[in-house]
Amino acid sequence: MIEIVGVVLGAAGAGWLVRRKHRARLAAGPAAGIPGMGRVPAGEGRWRMGRVYGDQGAARWVPRRGEPVALPGGRATGIRVPTVKEGISINPGSRIVTCAYDGGGSIEIAVMPFDVRELLEAVPQAESES
Repeated sequence: MIEIVGVVLGAAGAGWLVRRKHRARLAAGPAAGIPGMGRVPAGEGRWRMGRVYGDQGAARWVPRRGEPVALPGGRATGIRVPTVKEGISINPGSRIVTCAYDGGGSIEIAVMPFDVRELLEAVPQAESES
């Protein structure tokens, strides 16, 4: 009987701590930036987790580890779904946006479909030449 009371009190304490943490996260608001994965240059290297920030003028890719990549004059040149091989490294339901920026650099940024619109606001699509 004492063990049952101890388990119930332990579960109630754990639930209280989890709820407290959840409320603290809600009070802090959503995290800034667009979460996703990127690789520089496009089509090469490995996918790294990070965020795209579109504030303060030019957009920039900030990986979780490493140096930020500024995207001055960045333009989205294409949107596609991941290949089977890429789907192993990144979420297969994501969309890959290929971006070119001043200086001839390129980057691929993989975001979830509901984040594509926000990413295209930060890095607008290139004008089609036809």
